Amino acid sequence: MKKTGKLILVMLFTLIISASLIACSKDDTNNDTNNDTNNSSDKDITEGNKDKSSNDIVNVGVTDSLSSVNPLLQDGTEVVKYTTSLAFLPLMELNHDLEFVSQLAKEITTEDNKTFTIHLDENAVWSDGEPVTSEDVVFTYLLWTSPEIGSVGMSMEKIVGTGDDGYAEQGATSVSGVVAVDEHTVQISTKTEMALHSFTNIFGRYILTLPEHVLRDVPRSDLLSYDWFNAPTVISGPYFIKDVDLNHYVTLEANENFFMGAPKIKNLNIKVVTASQLLAGLRSGEIDLVQQTTGAVLQEDYDSVRALDGITVYDGTPVTNQSIFFNTERVTDARIRQAILYGIDRQTILKDLMKGQGEVVEAFLASAGPFYDDVTPIAYNPDRAIELLNEAEADGWDKTTQYTFYVNSGDTTFVQIASFIAAKLGEIGLNIKINTVDIASLLSIAGTGEFDLLAVQYTYTPVDPYTDISWLLSKGGWTRYYNDDIVQALDMTQKITNMDEIIKQYRIITDITQQEVPMISAYIISAIGAVNNRLGNAVPDVYGTFINVHEWEVAK
Repeated sequence: MKKTGKLILVMLFTLIISASLIACSKDDTNNDTNNDTNNSSDKDITEGNKDKSSNDIVNVGVTDSLSSVNPLLQDGTEVVKYTTSLAFLPLMELNHDLEFVSQLAKEITTEDNKTFTIHLDENAVWSDGEPVTSEDVVFTYLLWTSPEIGSVGMSMEKIVGTGDDGYAEQGATSVSGVVAVDEHTVQISTKTEMALHSFTNIFGRYILTLPEHVLRDVPRSDLLSYDWFNAPTVISGPYFIKDVDLNHYVTLEANENFFMGAPKIKNLNIKVVTASQLLAGLRSGEIDLVQQTTGAVLQEDYDSVRALDGITVYDGTPVTNQSIFFNTERVTDARIRQAILYGIDRQTILKDLMKGQGEVVEAFLASAGPFYDDVTPIAYNPDRAIELLNEAEADGWDKTTQYTFYVNSGDTTFVQIASFIAAKLGEIGLNIKINTVDIASLLSIAGTGEFDLLAVQYTYTPVDPYTDISWLLSKGGWTRYYNDDIVQALDMTQKITNMDEIIKQYRIITDITQQEVPMISAYIISAIGAVNNRLGNAVPDVYGTFINVHEWEVAK
């Protein structure tokens, strides 16, 4: 499988992308066990910090467990990206205005959309005082393209010097398309045109630079399981990772040598809880901040969270897409997929079950993004759905077929909505079986293709929808779907710079997706974030929440 675009942002999944996680599906009976375990995690964190005043500790509540804190095992989920980025900075990051801002790099430039120049910040240093240099960046790319390591994702096959699988030669000591020009300048060459916003999003935001002077002598085959990443001794970011329990918490401690300024908060925790625990945690003060894509506040708790004393609520940018993907190799008849689209009452779901918090769109693009073109969504029409099913049955479709519908058990709001969807589809003659699994298992199932339908919150980066769409709508992606016209339109988005023309190309993709239905956007989520008023300078949003984490402070 190629590594193109496996930046799957599960939200919050987000989610995103890679299917390299452990394939261990869990049934619903595990939910009670997980609740008990999450409660015990509060005890673990408290005991881990029992010698410190609780006023000195800030807790960020998240509702998905982490797959890893090793930057070479990025799975594209927001919780993993943001946690690992606290220790190892990206080159660039998006702020809440959807603008790329400097992290380790001052800027990334190109003149031809094939040769990209990374200009590192000369002030950037590692926590041990060593400067962050172009050699660190080159070293990091060498690791990502190393078959001995076997990392997946991050579109490495686009870089000159790699094969179609994204790997360089076995034992390679360099990649021809990644060159250190000088101490603070790196030049990367791609095989075909790539829009600057796509390059910056993939390689600027998700590739976290590693310290060459610390890791160069570690055998490459050991790096994916290298325990050093669970408590790294040399970092570039504002916080050291000190202790990790992937299902429960990550404890962090301030990097006093952080080149942007020593963090004002010395102790920070990422606490994994269930969605139902967020309200109680915010009320009790055990949780100080919930960010929109890593902590899913239950819809039924929105009003209660807004009413809490001492808590400020922020409506997040509405870009997270509650996506339903088809495995088109299993649900092969487009008429069945169309019938399901006609049979989902999306407006009622948004109005009654989501309390109007969001919007209904077609395909991938939310109205908040720069490439959105207003498309009238398919309206709920069960009569049309039945017509399509009858046509398919006349051509040999077996109406007794049962379709498996996998849903993230951690997203309790959509678990309820999925039941509503299945009931409505049952009324038109479709047999839908819902399977709820944890997010790691869901991503693994998506990768193996052992599903008919699969739902996940997916944040398609508004400034770079190309990356996710090009992978998802491919034979190697979750949908196993391919369309020449979509491929050509996506290719054009990387070659042209005129905004109106780019919008036209994405409209082609939206129209085909609406007709062929390899995926359905159930709705766009306008999620809420929340912060305790004792925490200053912290504003949760879909993007940019942690850019200034070193400036957060606790009111005295």
